[in-house]
Amino acid sequence: MKKTIQARLAKKEARKAELGTRSAAATDVAELRSINTELEELNSEIVELRSLIENAPEVEGEQRSQIPGAGQHEQRGTSPIGVTQIMGSYGLGGTQQQQQRSQDPVDPYGTLEYRNAFMAYAKTGEMKPELRANAMTTTSDVSAVIPTTILNEIIKKITVYGQVFSRVRKLNIKGGVDVPILSLKPTATWIGEAPASDKQKSQANTKISFLYYGLECKVSISLLADTVTLDGFEAVITDLIVEAMVKAIDLAVIKGSGTGQPKGITVDTRVPAAQIVTMTPLQFASWEQWAKLVLAKMPLAYKAGATFLMASGTFEGYINGMVDDQGQPIGRVNYGITEGPQERFGGKEVIQVEDDVIGPFADAATGDVVAVYCNLKNYGFNSNMQMTMFRYFDHDTNEWVDKAILIADGKLIDPNGIVIIKKGAAS
Repeated sequence: MKKTIQARLAKKEARKAELGTRSAAATDVAELRSINTELEELNSEIVELRSLIENAPEVEGEQRSQIPGAGQHEQRGTSPIGVTQIMGSYGLGGTQQQQQRSQDPVDPYGTLEYRNAFMAYAKTGEMKPELRANAMTTTSDVSAVIPTTILNEIIKKITVYGQVFSRVRKLNIKGGVDVPILSLKPTATWIGEAPASDKQKSQANTKISFLYYGLECKVSISLLADTVTLDGFEAVITDLIVEAMVKAIDLAVIKGSGTGQPKGITVDTRVPAAQIVTMTPLQFASWEQWAKLVLAKMPLAYKAGATFLMASGTFEGYINGMVDDQGQPIGRVNYGITEGPQERFGGKEVIQVEDDVIGPFADAATGDVVAVYCNLKNYGFNSNMQMTMFRYFDHDTNEWVDKAILIADGKLIDPNGIVIIKKGAAS
């Protein structure tokens, strides 16, 4: 029985190798789809046959006859109790272990074979069978899903280094679906003995909708040409994608135009006009003016969890060195019992961002945004965080280019908890 299954497995694997050779040489999309379909069926059958081989008993029919007393018991129609218990116990334990292993989820994009095939694809454009079986061939441009090992590293690093992205609300909502926002402000009414108060209707009268925008990162093949090991390749391409994706996402959350990309906080027209503050250089250096013009503008319900976002030069050059009327630094509470400085202002955390996200006050032009006071959880970033790798040939540079694409959108969920600070003209 076991030999028969092994023979069937050998035929299936030979057919898989044949299809892999045809797949590597194929140029027609329809043919590729047909090959991929058959490869998927073969992979399932091969897994099943291997499982049958593992579960098959090691003792075959001719070997059982050599067990003392085995033939006599078979002729009588009964089985020896001792042998039956041993074989049954062994078979049961093995079956349970195999069933447990078969139930464990296996990520096809995290296997060593797929990762090696992905590296070969990114470096040479060669589509190996391991990669072809998982490729999407719905269009003439064949793409490959980024291996899970790389994708997990990207998500982790964005969370650590993306000062803005790590604090926004992560959503996974289907694009184009309207998300209602409840706006309910009931009024309590004093009543006498007879009259009753009017019924108040609760309705979700505002809504937002997320679209499909593509965030892409292009990597030239020449940069990866000298990377020959799998670990080295994954480290290089991860760092490159992280650097580009983090910068693009942080920029979009703060000042994205909303056209072909997420709409940023500072350009959202739904932010109340009374909460867009312009401060002259003298006002910007005054704690009293910050208290009146900025801190007082934030509605009480939104103060919990609110933080300041500003450039490092703004905080270190203006906020951290601010003094009161007696010349005492109002930021001295930044240096508490913990080691090192605590970046806080007005009792709120200060998140320092890159200059291209929010420009420093000294270099900003009149009317530029120099700080934002808000709770970033009021901003929603909608994406399933699944990226796809494409390859194309750039005829202008005669190079192969690998492009990673992330489908996402983002916008303010509740604009009422935002205070935007702009630079005013010197008076």
